Amino acid sequence: MKVVFVMFLALLVSVSSQAVVQKPNIGNFLQCLRDRSDPKNPMTEAIFTPQNSTFASSYVSYTKNKRYSNPNDTNLIAIVAAKHESHVQATVVCAKSNRVQIRIRSGGHDYEGLSYTSSLPFAVLDMNNLRSITIDVSGKKSWVQAGATLGELYTKISEASKTLAFPAGVCPTLGAGGHISGGGYGNLMRKYGISVDHVVDAQLVDVNGKILNRASMGEDLFWAIRGGGGASFGVILSWTINLVAVPETITVFNVNKTLGQGATDVLYKWQLVSSKLPRELFLRAMPQITKGANKTIAVNFIAQFLGSSKKLMGIINKNLPELGLKGEDCYEMSWLNTTTFWADYPVGTSTSVLLKRPSTPPGAFFKSKSDYVKKPILKEGIEKMWKTMLKFNNHVFMQWNPYGGVMDKIAANATAFPHRKGNLFKIQYFALWIDANATKANLALMKELYGVAETYVSSNPREAFLNYRDIDVGSNPSGVTNVAEGKIYGSKYFVGNLNRLMNVKAKYDPDNFFRHEQSIPPLHAM
Repeated sequence: MKVVFVMFLALLVSVSSQAVVQKPNIGNFLQCLRDRSDPKNPMTEAIFTPQNSTFASSYVSYTKNKRYSNPNDTNLIAIVAAKHESHVQATVVCAKSNRVQIRIRSGGHDYEGLSYTSSLPFAVLDMNNLRSITIDVSGKKSWVQAGATLGELYTKISEASKTLAFPAGVCPTLGAGGHISGGGYGNLMRKYGISVDHVVDAQLVDVNGKILNRASMGEDLFWAIRGGGGASFGVILSWTINLVAVPETITVFNVNKTLGQGATDVLYKWQLVSSKLPRELFLRAMPQITKGANKTIAVNFIAQFLGSSKKLMGIINKNLPELGLKGEDCYEMSWLNTTTFWADYPVGTSTSVLLKRPSTPPGAFFKSKSDYVKKPILKEGIEKMWKTMLKFNNHVFMQWNPYGGVMDKIAANATAFPHRKGNLFKIQYFALWIDANATKANLALMKELYGVAETYVSSNPREAFLNYRDIDVGSNPSGVTNVAEGKIYGSKYFVGNLNRLMNVKAKYDPDNFFRHEQSIPPLHAM
């Protein structure tokens, strides 16, 4: 009898976690938004429906992947381009009471489009207008709203101080809301860790429409949104972050080696030394297909060093002489100028490009995947990867991003981001194409490349990086969050932190309102 009762409870947990989908009341949702509009901060100009002439442009300007950009999506009820925090609160309250799904978009870089697509009726809560940034130089802190881009944040920091920076990503159009809540990975991580290691406070709109800060949300929820992805728990309004010290002179270089120049041997040696180099040095390896008639593989070795070119030359020539680094390869510049270098602009480009925001539909289709590597990949494995890469007829590359340094010193459960000590480097696989007809072939080749790598990367689970969203590692249908399926993708993204995240979810969003295809399921107590 006891066994039967336990099985019944287990079934009940499974069913309740799936959040049975009910038909939304779209008319009431839109009316609710208008009714909750504050005369001091009216919502009228923030709500876009298909009847608005600017609806499509509002949608596509913050969709990065053409595979998922669909301005004629009949499931999209409205876009709420919030201009005030009260607009966010109203959207949450009205959506919840009328059974409307919301998707939260800050920069629009979600690789699988989960922040702006759904197979059920939904509204996009767009944070791009909430972009205020303040800098406290004496306190070495910044307050940044979720819709601010990294380019805007970096510019503001540099305007206030030439010796302060923030550890985050290299793409200037990333939105602070999603980027930081997923971990926030960048080229200062070996020296200072990742973005979430420097978050000291946050503002979040919870499932009841209340604005919480660190003190009022509690340490468990504050822990969860630092690497667990904010969209499973609420809507991130802003972050308070600690800034870090950087020298006035930073050195960068980008040296490439083709297969004919011994790229495979240099890359193998890179694996042995890159995580052991001084923590001031971040040296990425980026294999890609060369352009032109004689297609081959070239590996770009891209470096950032917090110091002079002379000192950098000494480090490289001692640890990786095979690279053949020359003095003329190195460029000394300010931290802000390094951000344009890493965004692949020519040296000397005006930093004003960091403030550019998207205004046109995405021009390309792409697919990304990720892996963590704990032991050096054998040369035979590298050569198998080259063989698959050369089958692509369009732009494909990998980014091998080194670990070590401070990342080995921070506990895996210090934040929800779990990928710490024990990793040599992280791989991002990326394929990009223009012709829609090439989609099927490219997705198949990406699957093949990922399969080739399986022998050489982390396993049980095969870990993945949340901010390199990959629907292939597991997903639920729109509107459903099954615990069993959630554990499949959750174990890859969050490893040993998953159970704690599911418990936090159950405590703060027990009815699973904030959900998407890869959201964290609530683990309801039996």
